[in-house]
Amino acid sequence: MRKRGAVSSEAVVQSKMRNALWLLLSLVVVGLDLWTKNLAQSGLEYGEFVPVLPYFNLTLAYNPGAAFSFLADAGGWQRYFFTAVAAIAVLIMLVWLLRLKGEKIVACSLALIIGGALGNLYDRVMLGHVVDFLDFYWEAYHFPAFNLADSAITLGAILLIVDMLFAGKKNDE
Repeated sequence: MRKRGAVSSEAVVQSKMRNALWLLLSLVVVGLDLWTKNLAQSGLEYGEFVPVLPYFNLTLAYNPGAAFSFLADAGGWQRYFFTAVAAIAVLIMLVWLLRLKGEKIVACSLALIIGGALGNLYDRVMLGHVVDFLDFYWEAYHFPAFNLADSAITLGAILLIVDMLFAGKKNDE
């Protein structure tokens, strides 16, 4: 006889399988990120600006630092520091993702962040820097160049914040 509210082992396995499927999204993000970075490196000269649309260029840039080139000029130690931070963060998010129970927005968020973090982690380990190529600007101001991995991380973080802001209200009703 099962206790009231107890979850069957079959339901737990199904939940873990569903959450593992979100890792396919992570793999798609990694694949698209590495593919587009390869295209940028093979088709662009470093520092060259190729106009695509008003307020948007393609440009090849290398970032040895973190977001917005934070600590880019720190002398080299930052490569190992950011590699370790990314690896630990990915492991924590993997565990979190695999333990979720039906939280699709959180699962999607984590999958996007994991995929983006792995894409940039690959660059950092293999190249010593992250390859960036998307350049948005307004008049003379250029937003720091970024890549698809950064976009996935940002979208994942936004989805997590939205879920945190509105999930409480949904649970209160």
